Amino acid sequence: MAPISVHEGTANPAEPKTVSVEKLMATADSEPDPMTAAGRTLDALRVAARAVVSGKDSAIPEYNYLTGRLIDHLIAAGVSPWQKSLEVESGSTRYLLRGTEPADLKDPGRTFVTCDRLSFTGRYAREEAVSPGIGAPLVAFLSKNGQNLRKKQLPYRSVTAVVRFNGNEATVDLLDPYESLEVRVGGRTLPLKADFGSNIAYGLSKERIDKLGLARLINPSRYDDTARLLMVQPYDPDRIPVLFVHGLQDTPASFAPMYFDLMADPAIREKYQFWAFSYPSGYPYPMPASLLREQLDEVAALHPGHKDIVIIGHSMGGLISRLMVTDVGDGIWRSMFGTAPSETSISGYSRELLEDSLLFNARNDIDRAIFISAPHRGSELATNIIGWIGVKLVRFPSTLADLRNTLVTSLSLDASGFQLDRFPSSIDTLSPTNRFVRLINEYPIRSTIPYHTIVGDRGKGDTPDSSDGVVAYWSSHLDGAVSEKVVPSDHSAHQHPEGIEEVRRILHLHAGIPYRANRNLEAPPEKEPFRPLGRPHGRR
Repeated sequence: MAPISVHEGTANPAEPKTVSVEKLMATADSEPDPMTAAGRTLDALRVAARAVVSGKDSAIPEYNYLTGRLIDHLIAAGVSPWQKSLEVESGSTRYLLRGTEPADLKDPGRTFVTCDRLSFTGRYAREEAVSPGIGAPLVAFLSKNGQNLRKKQLPYRSVTAVVRFNGNEATVDLLDPYESLEVRVGGRTLPLKADFGSNIAYGLSKERIDKLGLARLINPSRYDDTARLLMVQPYDPDRIPVLFVHGLQDTPASFAPMYFDLMADPAIREKYQFWAFSYPSGYPYPMPASLLREQLDEVAALHPGHKDIVIIGHSMGGLISRLMVTDVGDGIWRSMFGTAPSETSISGYSRELLEDSLLFNARNDIDRAIFISAPHRGSELATNIIGWIGVKLVRFPSTLADLRNTLVTSLSLDASGFQLDRFPSSIDTLSPTNRFVRLINEYPIRSTIPYHTIVGDRGKGDTPDSSDGVVAYWSSHLDGAVSEKVVPSDHSAHQHPEGIEEVRRILHLHAGIPYRANRNLEAPPEKEPFRPLGRPHGRR
């Protein structure tokens, strides 16, 4: 079953406020030709726009409805006033129709769908994150070309259509709600209506990236090209990035409930932008950590001076996140090889892979970390029959078999380290006895980076002897955390209302926004005062 399913139907018409608009709407609805229907919709829309301009806010719902229908008719006719002006006949009036749009939407392959025709069901579906106002929210779907991927741009965008009239000239403006939530219409400044969730829900329902979770665990090398960091919304140098990192056998889709709930908070929308890192989870987690570093370096090159990041990792994603905020240098390398990197006789691809995975320090562009259900000291499931079966299913390419052979000849490891008969999978590196797991816990998180833990408890109420069913409290607890929240949840604490609310609280804390619980949920006491963060990265 899909975590989110989309249903595209007919929008509910706004209640007409005038007889003339009601008649014009009925005429447009009965017209089979989409271009003629667009002209007759413009007739009704001009009447509604005049009412709005005159100060009648009661006309805004029908204005919004008619704007959505105009977009539907233009899509059905296969025309685009944003690329070429059009003459549109209504039977009584000839309109000159033009369009404007954000620069990054100038993509000849993009399409639109009106949000008021969409409804979503499924376990990830949530209440709408809608800001009321004037305009028709749309989902813009950009073509999946290399340019968009290089820009780290998610192909599904939220935009709002607003139609303005000057005599028989009409302009359809596509506005970016992240840029401004105000718009000028006929001399009036009005709030812009915006839908901040439908683009994600629509994209998840169409792309079904959730299906990649198990496939990328079992055969990670087949999906190497799916490892990337994507920006959920247009990049904004004035907003603080929040980076989601998913866990084992998972995808960024698992963060959808948290994203929808956070975007319903206007203060979060104003202060933050959201990014997500997706990767094949079958590899031992130091490898996707090295991929994340590469992606963050690319982001820094694209957007130098971006604000420091709040990183949120769930499960194994929490371990990857921890490697982003921990100073190791060559310490783990020396512990494993017994020599400095310069004195270790490994060369070629094997050396490159080991250096990327074992030599690292905390990044200067991350300012806070939130670990959710993270097995910092491993999970016993990795050593039991479930983990054993999982290990047997994971397949690796011959290049990693070559690395295993290199390790066999270069290292003297016990059975709890890299397995000598095969290359270690992500499941191996989640074992409490794994050598890397034991070694990384000898290195503290950088002292200048505050971090928080969110822990699941299945309901037995026996913390500190509790577990979320996958990770025990003793593994996910960190003594130096600014705060720790135990939520009555299984391993999906990042989808539990109390877990999501705790993230919202921390984001308010981070941005210096006064916090007020919106679900009457108890928050842990503060261990630090509010302080505004989000400085340009590298400045400490």
